[in-house]
Amino acid sequence: MTRTKIDYGIDLGTTNSAISRMENGEATIKKTDTLKDTMPSAVYINKKKAIQVGDSAYNALKRDKLRAMKTWNDSDSNSYIEFKRTMGSDKSYSSSNLEKDLTSEELSAEVLKTLKSFVKDESVNSIVITVPAAFKNNQKEATREAAKLAGFDHIELLQEPVAASMAYGLDSDKKDGFWLVFDFGGGTFDAALLKVEEGIMKVIDTEGDNYLGGKNLDFAIVDVIIIPYIQETFVIDSVLADDTKKQILRNAMKFFAEETKVALSFKETHNILSDLGDLGEDDEGEEIELDITVTQTDISNALSPVFQKAIDVSKNLLERNNLKGSSLDSLILVGGPTFSPVLREMLEIQICKPDTSADPMTVVSKGAALYASTVDVSEEVREQTRDKTKIQLEIANESSTVETEEFVPIKILADKTKGEIPKKVFAEVTRGDKAWSSGKIEINTIGEIVEIQLNEGKTNIFYVVLYNDKGDILESEPSNFSVIQGSKIGSATLPYNFGIELKDKSTGKVRFKTIKGLEKNQTIPAVGTLNGLKTQNQIRPGMDSDFIKIPVYEGEHASEGTRAIYNEHVTDILISGADLPSLLPENQDVDLTVNIDRSEKITVTAYFPYLDYTTEIEVDSTKTSIETTWLANEIRKAKGSVTELMQEGNSDVGKLQKIESELKKLEKSFENNKNDVDGKQEVLTNLRKSLKAIDELSETTEWPKLEEELKEEFYKLEKANSDLGNEKTNQLVNQLRSQLEEVIKAKDVKIGNILLEEINRLFFDLTFIYQLIGMLRNFNENFGNYSWKDSNKARQLINSGISKISENPDAEELRQILISLFNLLPQDEVPSGDNNVLVG
Repeated sequence: MTRTKIDYGIDLGTTNSAISRMENGEATIKKTDTLKDTMPSAVYINKKKAIQVGDSAYNALKRDKLRAMKTWNDSDSNSYIEFKRTMGSDKSYSSSNLEKDLTSEELSAEVLKTLKSFVKDESVNSIVITVPAAFKNNQKEATREAAKLAGFDHIELLQEPVAASMAYGLDSDKKDGFWLVFDFGGGTFDAALLKVEEGIMKVIDTEGDNYLGGKNLDFAIVDVIIIPYIQETFVIDSVLADDTKKQILRNAMKFFAEETKVALSFKETHNILSDLGDLGEDDEGEEIELDITVTQTDISNALSPVFQKAIDVSKNLLERNNLKGSSLDSLILVGGPTFSPVLREMLEIQICKPDTSADPMTVVSKGAALYASTVDVSEEVREQTRDKTKIQLEIANESSTVETEEFVPIKILADKTKGEIPKKVFAEVTRGDKAWSSGKIEINTIGEIVEIQLNEGKTNIFYVVLYNDKGDILESEPSNFSVIQGSKIGSATLPYNFGIELKDKSTGKVRFKTIKGLEKNQTIPAVGTLNGLKTQNQIRPGMDSDFIKIPVYEGEHASEGTRAIYNEHVTDILISGADLPSLLPENQDVDLTVNIDRSEKITVTAYFPYLDYTTEIEVDSTKTSIETTWLANEIRKAKGSVTELMQEGNSDVGKLQKIESELKKLEKSFENNKNDVDGKQEVLTNLRKSLKAIDELSETTEWPKLEEELKEEFYKLEKANSDLGNEKTNQLVNQLRSQLEEVIKAKDVKIGNILLEEINRLFFDLTFIYQLIGMLRNFNENFGNYSWKDSNKARQLINSGISKISENPDAEELRQILISLFNLLPQDEVPSGDNNVLVG
């Protein structure tokens, strides 16, 4: 069967995955090889180099992790899971059986290949794959890469909460109001707020955490219940003192934790039992074994703090949209952990009673298939599968609607058809239930409109049959189409502010700047623009060493104006002289246009008005890498900043104590995850939130120091002006004096910083000639301390400059001499400051 719509959806999960297909208008789960709806997202490579995926791989993984406890060596493992959480990072997984390392994308590709293999009756070339709404750009790019490795030609990405709401909305009788999708998966958490009006769904805001999910719940059970039991019963001091051994222990115990979590979702107690000899020996040679009875109270104590993080994210999402839990018409649960009675009770108390009508395990996969039924197969794939011996049709139907009648244009594609087309062709459109038919309508290459009638609240499938004027049936494709009635999904939205690192021309500080049109919650596809940016240096044609750097970032809610490093770095776009046709002088305009398509693929166009030249760059995300020592140092500096703020007498003691508490938790988490890429990324993500809060509090203690600096710098300016100024500079100084008085009265830090920059700029302009003289004299006096590329040429330039100083020098002449001297220095000896980023 040739498909014109994608029709296939995959929920590529952290711990479990599923594939669905549209069949006779219904989203249908394709059963796994073990006849389940989902399969573990686990991969195992045996000694014969054969790759196993699913249940057998999961069982092998458990054997591997338990075996590692006997030798305290996990390096020989050939089984893997939860690699979705390291997608887009530089994490690699060593396989001794394959004798090579595997990336997260390669492992995910094996899961996708296996899911595809469950379809026995046709080849699957096009796919919709769901991703968490909070996935960063590099993680989405990694998902696309995995799909390409799995052999898919046409790949569309869809946010998981959007998929879930689509499947839920089709069956729900609630067609109006606000919905909150609470998507707690195996490795990630998403909250999506939707507004629904007469069945038309619109995502209005999202929030999430890429490092919060079932994995965190499992380790909470390990750390709160299982390891304390082992500590009380056995001697494991040497294990807990060794980071590597401790992680091996935690990984092995995680399987018992997962079984406990699942069991206590459906019953009151669970016994954790291990077989003698499975877990190795303690420090004194005694066999370690588990015999723990876990109650609902125990599991609540362990899991509530983790679930609370997700609930807090959801409450913050509602609060910033001026809503309460009582404002919601539906709270939709997605993901295996949402079966937990602990979570459901917490949600009912803190937000509202959840709707449990949809299956949390399959709703995303089914929703992906429903969405896939609305997306045309790409023309490239369509051409590969087209049977041109049949009459080719173009059927331009609405894929989803809230109406009960729709107009559908149908026309013959003569240029795509190889066989003979009769002079007269008639089409009859019949609804799948046979209760409605259009009758025979003549169609041609121009097109004809067919008015169809829809059954309410379901997917309607329509069959198209062609006839000649004698009533003979003609073979055609496509031979059917479907329309979802009762709900219409709006487009997904941007989960982050998309922007760049930019030097502020007022303050000189490098900050995150959101690109207009690409703000968080903007409907996608989206186009953003940022015009009138300025280059700092000239760019010579053909010179790779001359370049403009555009650091691209994704920023959370309220990220505008924050330090760029507190946001997620996507990539650095470099435009060098090799990309430009001719010389681009310094201080020239650059206009940026950024396109984000419905799968959140990013393309950047840079236009240079001076050259009337445009260059286009497709954004490839940078894989993340986190150095353990660097992260430890960043946590230490954050703690130091809090201590400093307390010593300075910051008035908001409550906030400082909260940040201090969060940093202690982060430090503990870091100690547990020093050797885990995923764990370190989680720590960094949460550390950034604390750093932003520290910055906000710093502003309240910044004023006294800023006031002192403003007065001091203005005094210097007045003195310089009295020595070197003129009538024009006198006016400027008087204006600044008035502004200074207003700023001191208002105690406004932001305006104060801008004013300080203006004072410094005027001082610089007044004393520029003296600064140039000073720099030249410094080069002359410390000539031997610099690593000149050509010392003879440098000496000649300095001598020329010194000579001009004694002859009433011209500032521009001295500036040109200094530029030539800078070009003779190695990059690390040039005066500091990134002059490659744009200014705006």
